[in-house]
Amino acid sequence: MKVALLLVIAYLLGSIPSGVWVGKLFFNKDIRQFGSNSTGTTNTFRVLGKKAGIAVLLMDILKGTLATCLPMIFSLSVNPLIFGVAAVLGHTFPVFAKFKGGKAVATSAGMILGYSPLFFVYSASIFVITLLVSSMVSVTSMVSAVLITLSTIILPFIWPAVLPHFDWLLTAIAAGLTVFIFIRHKENISRIKNGTENKVPFGLNKKKE
Repeated sequence: MKVALLLVIAYLLGSIPSGVWVGKLFFNKDIRQFGSNSTGTTNTFRVLGKKAGIAVLLMDILKGTLATCLPMIFSLSVNPLIFGVAAVLGHTFPVFAKFKGGKAVATSAGMILGYSPLFFVYSASIFVITLLVSSMVSVTSMVSAVLITLSTIILPFIWPAVLPHFDWLLTAIAAGLTVFIFIRHKENISRIKNGTENKVPFGLNKKKE
């Protein structure tokens, strides 16, 4: 019963529509009506600016981290990743925003942070390097997801200081999230093919003003 209740709480934590709330409270804007119509971090940066984007990024990461830490907080012998996944589902299909949410990247990062801070730093490094090379958040999200999934298999054998042991559930969840992230980015993939995908103003292929 306690596990079921905490899973619901994890989902509700993930369901907090950070971008929507920040936009409405501080900017009198519903970001779902602008840009890509997403409630996530990237669209918040695009529509509301850097400060709002950073705030929403941190909030979305925190949702995943807090949810993943629930079994540790309540002393439950359950793999914390299960609660992280509940938060990711909440972020993507939020009950507080008519089940239309973001693309799961930031909250998934928060899940990794709650599971293993060192692996989070490793994964964040992959994300930053890929973003600097591609200058596209969409490409970075998809490529990073693939590389992080492969890392869950390889790192325990070549760099156990970062990931001490192989966790089949971590690999399965990472693989599932990778597929999910690709599906959520299908419109971005079309724009990438057409050469019209949005770019950030930094990196090797930065947006030209």
